[in-house]
Formats: sequence, C-alpha cells, structure tokens
Amino acid sequence: MTVYLVNPGDVSFGTAVISPRWLYVLAGATPAEFGDPVLVDETLDRIDLESIRPGDVVGIGIHTSNALRGYAIGRDARARGATVVFGGIHATLYPDEARERGGAHTIVSGDGDLVWATVLSDYRSGALQPLYAGGRVDGSDFHAARWDLLPRDRYMLGSVQTLRGCPKRCSFCSVWKTDGQVPRQRTSDGVLQEIVELRRLGFRFIVLSDDNFYPVTVADLAQADRQSNPARAQWLREIRDERFELMARLAELPDDLVFYTQITMEAAEDPEFLDAMRKARIRGALVGIESVTAEGLKAIFKDFNMAGAQLVERLRTFREHGVHVLGSFIFGLSTDTPETFEATAALARQADIAFAQFVMLTPLPGTVDFARWERELGDDPPSIGGVPITRYWLIPPGQRPKIYLPHPSMPADEIRRRTQWTWDQFYRAPAIWERGRVVKSVRGRLAFLLISKLYRQMYANTGIATDSARLTRAAWWARWLARSCRRFFMAPPMPELEVPSGSSWRGARALS
Repeated sequence: MTVYLVNPGDVSFGTAVISPRWLYVLAGATPAEFGDPVLVDETLDRIDLESIRPGDVVGIGIHTSNALRGYAIGRDARARGATVVFGGIHATLYPDEARERGGAHTIVSGDGDLVWATVLSDYRSGALQPLYAGGRVDGSDFHAARWDLLPRDRYMLGSVQTLRGCPKRCSFCSVWKTDGQVPRQRTSDGVLQEIVELRRLGFRFIVLSDDNFYPVTVADLAQADRQSNPARAQWLREIRDERFELMARLAELPDDLVFYTQITMEAAEDPEFLDAMRKARIRGALVGIESVTAEGLKAIFKDFNMAGAQLVERLRTFREHGVHVLGSFIFGLSTDTPETFEATAALARQADIAFAQFVMLTPLPGTVDFARWERELGDDPPSIGGVPITRYWLIPPGQRPKIYLPHPSMPADEIRRRTQWTWDQFYRAPAIWERGRVVKSVRGRLAFLLISKLYRQMYANTGIATDSARLTRAAWWARWLARSCRRFFMAPPMPELEVPSGSSWRGARALS
C-alpha cells in the first residue's frame, strides 16, 4: 500500500515559486507505519497515474480553481483500484460534488492535521467513514511539515504557517467563514523549528503563509478599552505579544534569511509593529488594496482601507519601514469605470509598490459575493454545456466565461482587456527596472527584473483575464524564467543550524 498526496494543477511549470504547504503537513501527519507518502505537485509535473495500484490511498486537496482537474485524477485513481480521499476548502464546501464528480470514497472537511491519521487507520481496519470532520484545529495542534521530503531543486520559497483565521469579513473572501475570525496562533517554538529545517536545506526565502499576519490592530485594542471590556483587551494583547515574540525570535536567525507574509493595510497605522517586522527581516507583504476608490471599498465590505492620496501615503509607509508591498487589486467591481484601470495603474506607480497583481472579481464559493450571486440567479441559472453557471468550476476551462458577475456599465470583454492592459503597464521592463532601484547591486537588480517577469508570466498570462494563445506562450516563458530565477533564491545549506533559544526576548520581557 502506498499513500499518495496530490496537489492538482492544469499548468505545470517544472519549477514552482512557493512550496504547497498542505502536502508536507499531511505528509508529517501520516503515521510512520504507512511509510513515506508520495507527494505530487502538478505545478511541477503531472501525476503518473500508471504508478497507482489497487489498495493504494490517494489524497487530493482541492480549491475551487483546481477542482475539475482534481476530480479527473480522483476518477482515474478509483478506476485503478485506489481508495480516494478528498480534502481542502472546496471539498469542505461541496462534499457531495467530490463524491459524484471525483469518485471520492470519503471526504475530510476542515483542517486535516489531526484527523488524517484516523482516516488511514480506519481504511486499514476496513472501517472507513464517508466523512471526517477535521474542524478548526487549535494553533497548538498544527502539525509540522515534513520538509525532509521537499525536493531541493524545484521550489524557490519554503512556507511556514504561524496562524490561521482572519477577523475581517471581506465580501469576496471565504477565509473568515472557513478558517474562522478568531486567530489560531502557533507557538514560536514550532514556527522556528520549521524555519530552521528549511534553512538547513538551503532555503533562505520563507513565506509566512498566514491568512493575516496582523490579526490585532491598534484600533481593536482601542475599541476594547472604550467598551471597558478588560477580558477581551487582555486576550487581544496576548495575541499581539505573541506576534512580537515571534518577530523577536525571527531576528535571532541567520542574517541571510528573508521572510514574506500577508497583512491588512491597517498595519501601516502601527509603526511599532512595522519596526518589529523590519528587525525580523520580513521584507515583503501581500497587502489587499482591492480598490483605489472609496466606493469600491465600500462595495466589498473593506472600507477600513483608505483610498486616493491617503492610500498612497499608507503604502509608502510600508516602504519607509523596509517592508515592500505586493499590492493586490480587484477589477470588475460594480463601481468601476474605464477610468478606474488607468487610475489604478497610476496609483501603483505613485505608491512605489514593488509588485502588484490585478485580478478580476470572481464569486468564490463560501463568500458573501457568491451567496448573493447564486440567490439573484435563482433556481434556474443559465448553463453552459449542461453545467449551471453557478457551478462554473465544472465547466471545461476553454468554455468558461471570463467574468461571471454582470457589470452595470462595461461588457466582460472590456474588463478583461483593460485588466490585461494594467498588468502590461505595471510590468513593462523600464518600469520594473525603475522599481528595482531599491536593490543595491547590479546582480540583485537583474534578479528583481527576472523575478518580476516570472511573476507576470505565471499569474497575469495564465489567469482568467488571458486568452488561450497567450497562456501557451506564457507557460513556456515561465518554465524558462523559473529555472533562471531559482538560483537567486538558494544559499549553501546550513545542516548544523540550531533553533535560537529566544533568551534575548524573554530577558527583555522580564525587564519590561
């Protein structure tokens, strides 16, 4: 019996940017008696279905965008006599669909850290259940990843998770519904152990792959104080203190380590937090900007963000504290006009952000936007090839519409073209070279140029806004660029590296 863990994908690049963390977490959660699982990331290469034998277990993790490919793998694996297990956010939301379309014998809903061992044990004893509820695992129970199984020459960045959950409730995002609004934090010991393991292997760029690295804002603390709620205020301060402890301990790691994460715009109001990020060498952060207008932010329940000149000022604040922003923008909001695209491109230049992504609004299952859209279309929505548009992920990629939500003033093709234009403007070679001035060495600036081009090829030219001809060219260029870029990310292994004790942080706390 062999256990397979599969991350499905429609486009394989041979080299990937970030290691898919869930594969290595479930590998770590696989009991030793079952042997080392075979890990398949189709971002790298397609699965070899011929290797699957009767009696094997094939675990497939899916989100909405790769569900259709995952279902095809599941059906093929089941036809070869394997037991098929589906998990991930999409299978959690649509367990019956995974059974009907993907041939699943059982479903794992929620977090798999603890329940995966039970699934395998039940399978071996012949008592496999149709559904396993993993729920929301407490931060102290997050399973460590098996980084010893990570191929050394295929990924640019390792990934370590420090918390799950996000207190916000953005209309386009499902995280707060699936992972919860209460931050579930790991202790810094577990986080440091994984980072050290990755650095021992030669990885020096690490993504702290959290839903929101900044779970407690200064406004949250002020509100708790105003409400005279000492219990909540104390709880929030404990979460915040744990963030500072983690960052202080990251600062004790080797100087060549660089971290990236994901945070909300509100962190720009917290210079103490940004200073701690700089000392911890958290050099970059994905920040959900979404819209450059106040009307757009209000439409997606994100009016805690700023717009216009205030937005530029906040984004520059990150740069002033040594944190380089990957800004995420959404097009296709009901408030967007043709001028929105040019205004977004101009603001991205003015704010001097390092990277940007421009995505088209898509109603994702589990979100407020999706629920509203599904409700508005009613019981008999339009269909394509017999598939209701509200199950668009089941439509073959070449037949799917580019945009699902109707826009009051622009046709879908115009939004797609203008979105692609914005990508093209931001990632022009002269513009990239100018942004790269923050890198001191010529070699570093060249690396910045190549990495920017790679990011554009992987995400702009293979995304929903692109056409099939551009996608084919992009995949070829991305393969070449990825191989060229990867050497900038690696460093000589440090097999003797030990986890810092954290004594300097504890000593400082004792004196405070």
